[in-house]
Amino acid sequence: AFLSMAPKKKPAAAKKRPASASVASKKRPARSPASRALGARVVIISGPPAAGKGTQCEKIKAKFGYVHISTGDILRENVKECTELGKKAKEYMDAGALVPSDLVIDLVKDRLMQEDVMAKGCLLDGFPRAPDQAQAMVEAGIKVDKFLLIKVPDETLVERGVGRRLDPDTGQIYHLVFKPPPKEIISRLVHRSDDQEEQIRARLETYHSQINGVLSYFKEVVVEVDGSSKPDDVFCQIEKSLEVV
Repeated sequence: AFLSMAPKKKPAAAKKRPASASVASKKRPARSPASRALGARVVIISGPPAAGKGTQCEKIKAKFGYVHISTGDILRENVKECTELGKKAKEYMDAGALVPSDLVIDLVKDRLMQEDVMAKGCLLDGFPRAPDQAQAMVEAGIKVDKFLLIKVPDETLVERGVGRRLDPDTGQIYHLVFKPPPKEIISRLVHRSDDQEEQIRARLETYHSQINGVLSYFKEVVVEVDGSSKPDDVFCQIEKSLEVV
């Protein structure tokens, strides 16, 4: 589904379609040898906390079939399976240190070469988070086809965050205004520490301090998405941009 199948050449038509060929080449730019070796289509989805990335990831997977990948999942999987990369990562994790960007990139690169991603392409969720990670991706030859940047005003994000409540019995997330919980379970809902206003604003400050540096590595493929509207409307914007990947 992610390979461009060239039509059989017809002698009479070969010279009549240069314009179409030009358009196709713009939509599917040539890949470097390193990225061709990886073989997978790579779409990144990024945005601040509470921007709705999780909701949009589910919609993207359902529509386009991409394999959803987060670096946290990759780390946990490799540590659990005691892979060579997982053993290296575990040393840092056990010491309470951040896993170095070059090691995370090695893990991502390894995941991109696995069969499911090679066949379907991947949706890389929330990575790279920092400029050094973005630089490491480029240096590793990982070509990004689209960088979806969900943009939402900070005050809207704070409102979304502080109203969240977790049902510890089911894992379901509710919102006191936008997705009210049933009255009978309100007493058991939990207001997580991550959803307190002070923590949300601190995370937003960190996000804003890093995102421009990340974007500088992907200028040609960045698509800004207005994430302040309803989820279905947000997805309409995303859908249009991904139809040309």
